[in-house]
Amino acid sequence: MLAALLALVLLAATAEIVLDGALGHSALIPKSPDIAGWLGGIGERLGFRVFLIALLSFSGAYCGLLALAGTLSKRFAIVLLAALHLIVFAGPILISTDVFSYIAYARMGVEHGLNPYLGGPIEIAHDPIYRYVGQDWKHVATAYGPLYTLLSYPLAPLGVKGALWGMKLEALLASAATLALTWRCARKRDLNPVAAIVIVGANPLYILYGLGGAHNDLIMLALMMAAVAFTFSGRDGAAGATVVAGALVKATVAVLLPFMLLSRRRPASIFGAGAAVALAAVVGYGVFGVHGIDLIAALNRDAAFVSSDSFPTEIAHLLGKPGVFPVDHDLLKAALVLIVVHLLWRTWRGYDWVAASGWTLLAITVTSTWLLAWYTLWSLPLAVIARDRRLLYATLFVQALFIVHQTAPLLAPVQ
Repeated sequence: MLAALLALVLLAATAEIVLDGALGHSALIPKSPDIAGWLGGIGERLGFRVFLIALLSFSGAYCGLLALAGTLSKRFAIVLLAALHLIVFAGPILISTDVFSYIAYARMGVEHGLNPYLGGPIEIAHDPIYRYVGQDWKHVATAYGPLYTLLSYPLAPLGVKGALWGMKLEALLASAATLALTWRCARKRDLNPVAAIVIVGANPLYILYGLGGAHNDLIMLALMMAAVAFTFSGRDGAAGATVVAGALVKATVAVLLPFMLLSRRRPASIFGAGAAVALAAVVGYGVFGVHGIDLIAALNRDAAFVSSDSFPTEIAHLLGKPGVFPVDHDLLKAALVLIVVHLLWRTWRGYDWVAASGWTLLAITVTSTWLLAWYTLWSLPLAVIARDRRLLYATLFVQALFIVHQTAPLLAPVQ
């Protein structure tokens, strides 16, 4: 009974955000083509207070489900997660404008014959997608891998609305794949698969921010979990190649590869990864030129950005500093290198490579000056299948801090 009540809170909070968001005219709903107008007239315009209360309610119910996760049935979990996914899929894009950048880069290449690695959406200011691209990204070339860019190209001819629904469908299918692979990996490690998919798939940041924004991080997570599943099945060559494929969507997932190689110590992983890199280099260079395969440059560019939600920014403010300075970037990079070296040494000594990979992704999240809600999801699927349960607690703690930071305005006095 308690689990059912908690599930109803999750569904009600999600429906409230989606139905209110469908009316548009909200700072939380990016300017977008009208894809959710058929839901209009049911809710009211989505305001910050309503959103934050819904987020807090969702988070509280999620915490309750975490306590009950070991007792939930397979049917209950699947029905709940399917309902949450479908509610979000039916509604508007939430919070972020990133998906419009994805479409803009695809239209640059397909409709206008431009290289999205050489310029930003400003080069297609006459295109109908341009008005929806976030202000901060209009002059920025794509930072995503060539595999993702090529995956987005078939959606460009569908028009803005068609491409938007295509992006939402890709995110939905990627999420379903991530959860299915998380289930499989949990069973391989004799862990409760129901608890694993509930912890990941009912997570407030996963549903409202990751899926709600149709972020390509979900595709990266699906490939990441596919690589882990391959290693658990002894298919090391496929695992190495799949990690590389994930990095060609979003480079962050490449951190899994050294831990996998150190742990497995099998040449098949190296051969698989090497073959995938060689193929990607040929295709990426052939289609996009040298800039299409220079992922390091894109990472260095993004690492220089600073967001108000990042942990370094908040710590700087607590110390009385106005923000993050260049020397802080250098110190954070040095700290991250030390963490990774320590984790590599521990993996060589026999520590769980899945946990080590998860800790690294979490460390990247915490030390990054450019933190977005969906970045806190990177370590979550690994955390639920890791031998070291401290990774799960740490990941959830970091997410809790993020949510507290987001909902802090509720405690501000009314002016």
